[in-house]
Amino acid sequence: MVINSRTEADTERAGFILAQKLTGGDVVALRGGLGVGKTVFTRGLARGLGVNARVVSPTYNIVNEYEGRLPLFHFDMYRMGGGVRTEQELFDIGFDEYFERGGVVCIEWSELAEDALPSGAVRDSIEATSDDTRAITIEGISLDDAGV
Repeated sequence: MVINSRTEADTERAGFILAQKLTGGDVVALRGGLGVGKTVFTRGLARGLGVNARVVSPTYNIVNEYEGRLPLFHFDMYRMGGGVRTEQELFDIGFDEYFERGGVVCIEWSELAEDALPSGAVRDSIEATSDDTRAITIEGISLDDAGV
């Protein structure tokens, strides 16, 4: 499914809508260039999961944890060692343990951890189609009855 976004509010709403379909153990793999709205999308995802805290990019922390109706584990792979990490290196830092904690794992720059992602991950790509519009492509889950 492709959702066209013209504002940050549209991008956040797309995350909120996706959150309504997620259950504990789901993984959302976000892709897209710098500044396309991955963290904005994650804010909406968090809001849809009942998170009341301020959601910020975990670029320097690697992961931020938020409590809601489901916990949200928000990863950012952008600064992981300056490049693509091997699956073993991610497992050494406990990455895989988050998949078993009953929350939703959201991974920005997921392409840098592709080999470590579970096969059932929801894929979300955000692409700038102009200065002020984005195409948000969501694969791996149906949003047909989610009011999109």
